[in-house]
Amino acid sequence: MTHTTLPADVLAELKALDPAITPVQAQSVWTLLTPFHEKAGYTAPKIDRDLTYGNHPRQRLDVHTGEDTAKTSAPVVMFVHGGGFVAGDKHTPGTPRFDLVGAWAVRHGWVGVTMTYRLAPEHTWPAGAQDVAAAVDWIRNNIAGYGGDPGAIVVAGNSAGAVHVASYLAGQGGGTLEGVSGGVLLSGIYDLAPANRGELEHIYYGDIPAEKASSLPGLLDCPVPLLFTVAEFDPPNFHAQAAGVVAAWQARHGRTPDLLNVDSHNHMSTIASLTIDEAALGVPLARFIGRHTAGKGATA
Repeated sequence: MTHTTLPADVLAELKALDPAITPVQAQSVWTLLTPFHEKAGYTAPKIDRDLTYGNHPRQRLDVHTGEDTAKTSAPVVMFVHGGGFVAGDKHTPGTPRFDLVGAWAVRHGWVGVTMTYRLAPEHTWPAGAQDVAAAVDWIRNNIAGYGGDPGAIVVAGNSAGAVHVASYLAGQGGGTLEGVSGGVLLSGIYDLAPANRGELEHIYYGDIPAEKASSLPGLLDCPVPLLFTVAEFDPPNFHAQAAGVVAAWQARHGRTPDLLNVDSHNHMSTIASLTIDEAALGVPLARFIGRHTAGKGATA
């Protein structure tokens, strides 16, 4: 796979953007990066859309596969989108969001799954973790029919999606970790002390005490290998969260966690860097997935 590198002027434009997570930042990122995704191609050869994993209209997922997967048993990469707990979707027609993740997985010989979940304020904590657990259960029961290995699932989330994945991995959403080979937490929040809750966190968590809402204690004892990331140009609170993970992990385990600083990218462009700036996130992410699914599926 070619490790495309974005031109220096594009990276400079990303650096110049205000790190605050706003609709303006999001639109600027996609305006800059979509042409590169259109050139590279951002859809897998086959996408089975809107498969239901629950009764709510938003409990849907897409399965991304290659041309012929009938005889394969490939690792599965499931991606959970962000959106501040109140917005977002797995697929925005006519854009790379977030078919690009499924296409990236398929390029590596894996099966991609992108999911949508219930939103606040109608659905509050731990609804997101419950939906991740339900989607993983759907994968365990159905993915073999799409060429995927139900025993080699890597669950990844970005922003609010990372929060939901973290909550699931910490045992806050029910379900089991059976078949889960790794968890990837891209710019998440794990310590939900009141001081760490902005307006959107308050909508989702309300006044739930920090010791109940925070996923960090559960993550420290999670039996699944974890990869944490923070973007170089993430807002300061995300860097503080990453520093908190490092300190807690070192105190518990006597070493640092697997933590990646996504060079030259911001909160929005981290996940959008896949395929078009592989050195930033794609290469270390693929290494993590390959390492922890080794001996399983088609990559064995």
